[in-house]
Amino acid sequence: MAGIHITDIEAAINFWRERSPSPDGLSLAAPVRALAQVYALMVYFHETEADEVTLPAEAREAWLAWFDSTPDTPCIAICSTSQGDAVCKGCGRTFDEVQRWTEMSPGEKRVSWRRITLEGDSWRFNRYAERALEQGSPRWSVNVPARVP
Repeated sequence: MAGIHITDIEAAINFWRERSPSPDGLSLAAPVRALAQVYALMVYFHETEADEVTLPAEAREAWLAWFDSTPDTPCIAICSTSQGDAVCKGCGRTFDEVQRWTEMSPGEKRVSWRRITLEGDSWRFNRYAERALEQGSPRWSVNVPARVP
């Protein structure tokens, strides 16, 4: 079971706040409220990840709607795992992640996205960054300083 990082909960909250702003400045839309409760508990208990499977139904539904708005794959169509590399030089995924991508859960995919974004050393973040941006990379989902090629 994959853990949903607190930064993904924050991104989902902001996604819903933009789509369902408070009409009076005080009340929260149901998806924001559901995610905010999860977020508050994570902060209170000093947790950085929430279990994907045991999220309350409303929070899981709101998180999945946000997830569906992000690009599915970090692939930039330069796959070095097909040439025998253990980690793809293009996207940064491991051979196993590339092979299992279609069967991975949303949480597992986000764990991979977070890792490759934090590492920031695959070609999608330097040599071919413009290609990744054209494909709608969720680079904003993890605050990583821009790298100089």
